[in-house]
Amino acid sequence: MDMEWAKDGETGDLFIVQARPETVQSRRDAGSLREYRLTQSGKRLVQGAAIADAIAQGRVCRLTSAENIGDFKEGSILVTETTDPDWAPIMKKAAAIVTDHGGRTSHAAIVSRELGLPAIVGTGNATEILVDGQEITVSCAEGEIGIVYDGLLEFETRDIDLTQTPETRTQIMINLANPSAAFRWWRLPTDGVGLARIEFIIGDIIKIHPMALAHFDNVQDEDVRRQIKTLTAAYEDKKQYFVDRLAEGVARIAAAHYPNPVIVRLSDFKTNEYASLIGGREFEPVEENPMLGWRGASRYYHDDYREGFALECRAMRQARDTIGMSNVNLMIPFCRTIEEADKVLEELGLHGLERGEKDLEIYMMAEIPSNIILAQAFAERFDGFSIGSNDLTQLTLGVDRDSDLLQALFNERNEAVKTLIVELLNKAAQTGTPVGICGQAPSDYPEFSKFLVENGISSISVNPDSFFAVKKIVAATEAAK
Repeated sequence: MDMEWAKDGETGDLFIVQARPETVQSRRDAGSLREYRLTQSGKRLVQGAAIADAIAQGRVCRLTSAENIGDFKEGSILVTETTDPDWAPIMKKAAAIVTDHGGRTSHAAIVSRELGLPAIVGTGNATEILVDGQEITVSCAEGEIGIVYDGLLEFETRDIDLTQTPETRTQIMINLANPSAAFRWWRLPTDGVGLARIEFIIGDIIKIHPMALAHFDNVQDEDVRRQIKTLTAAYEDKKQYFVDRLAEGVARIAAAHYPNPVIVRLSDFKTNEYASLIGGREFEPVEENPMLGWRGASRYYHDDYREGFALECRAMRQARDTIGMSNVNLMIPFCRTIEEADKVLEELGLHGLERGEKDLEIYMMAEIPSNIILAQAFAERFDGFSIGSNDLTQLTLGVDRDSDLLQALFNERNEAVKTLIVELLNKAAQTGTPVGICGQAPSDYPEFSKFLVENGISSISVNPDSFFAVKKIVAATEAAK
């Protein structure tokens, strides 16, 4: 239904003023419910990592800056070096995305998945090879490698029958970040959201560093002050702007899957990413290696960010208690030690987010070797683990996951990584602690799910476009056990 509402400004009463059959979303074909296959070969122009199992065609629109949004024609294929939150308005208009740089966890990859767009990232030279106006076919339906072909090649599609989705004992959930895309995936028969990232909401919607809102009077840069005033014009209390926007974004994701659980991972920006927010440079240190620096749990109880984390906590309470999304649970990322876990849980409690109260569950990312070595001690403090295979691979193999030069070495299927995962599953079984995975591996390599199920994983959370492939493999693996 398409419904319009009005709120009485004096009494606060809420009224439905119109209700009619919805005619846009209900009639739109969902790209996630369709399979693609090329039926014609052609000249290969560039290739990179394939994101989303789909095929798109169109004319190249090569841009060097998001400021040139006026030059982008809707339905074109965006070709650029890399993307960040400023590119979001253009990406929503694109038929596909091709970038020179970035990996499977880059901004372009995350956003394109949730918009249902095929994307090829990390090509190295797409902006040099592809020419404005050139007709191309972007194919991400041929495995891990995405290929850009010259010309408009023939392909075929097959709609997936949702009624044929197999039942599984293992929960199959999805990863989400973009609230505006949340209802795109409501048709998927998921068991909930295993990873709701709030970084997209903060970076693309809020845009302002939380400490710049908490201490607006201390912001010195006049241009930054002007930007903050513009974005928060409707708010006398600038901190409430952050709370409202984050709560609304989280609640929208939670509403699309209610009453199934939605596990919201609290912020895990690195310092360089926080610094890129409006006002961020005045509140962030410069670190030589942000990936191993001041991130995740270590920020939440630190005096230099505690007030920013308080705003996150207020937003989570607003989503759960005021808006009513009681299916929202929380997850702590990059928690290095037992002592740090205790500090974070104490900090959450100070803000009314006590584990067990109002059925609140609190999970922990298992993405650092110490999390697995001390799994039984961590299990005493959390309701479950969610394996972050990206960081676990990075820290096990000593490979920067963002390095284009080392992409060939970054492999979640490496035996060392799998050994640690099995160790975690065995230890968690002893304590009766559920273990899921929300890292990239099952999405990129659906067969990885077979290994996880064989070793007793409780849930697998994947990118929406990988849901059916993983569901089928899990069902077949369970049947064979």
